[in-house]
Amino acid sequence: MMNELSNNIANMAANAGAGGKTVKLAERRVFSQSFKPLYNEGMGLVEQAAEYLDGEGRVAAKKLSRLGATLYAAESMRLTTRLMQVASWLLLQRAANSGEMTRDQVASEKAKVRLDTASAHDDAAGWNELPGSFIDLVQRSLRLQALVRRMDEEVYGGGESMSHDVGRRSNPVSDQITLLNTAFARG
Repeated sequence: MMNELSNNIANMAANAGAGGKTVKLAERRVFSQSFKPLYNEGMGLVEQAAEYLDGEGRVAAKKLSRLGATLYAAESMRLTTRLMQVASWLLLQRAANSGEMTRDQVASEKAKVRLDTASAHDDAAGWNELPGSFIDLVQRSLRLQALVRRMDEEVYGGGESMSHDVGRRSNPVSDQITLLNTAFARG
């Protein structure tokens, strides 16, 4: 039994060294029918966010303090940008899946897609005022963006080195908004 296992491992190593191909699970998922649930999840989240921001979110934002409203506005823009970029990536993969575009065309077009839209974090001034439904949308969008980014890196290779915790990175725009709010806050 141990000899058989050793032989199998040796054969696998020889095949890998002799040009054997490694199976990329992300590539298999992106270019198969198992892509559809990811596509549906992403597009569903885009729709949910749009409905929230146009309805319940608009009402909730009017009840926030100036600081909370400013953070809500900035985070809404980041949420929308993040989801539009993810949706663009998903649409490109769907086009490749259906044969409308070649993988090379998709790779060329997807270079325009940014999968690194950061977010403020829970210790940002005013974060605790944000509605729970809104925070849930932000967190779900960050998880989806991270998943899509990992799949993109595995399928197409990592063109630029990005932090694995994009949602927690410092954001210069957010930092400036925080500074302005602190400077001009009314006690």
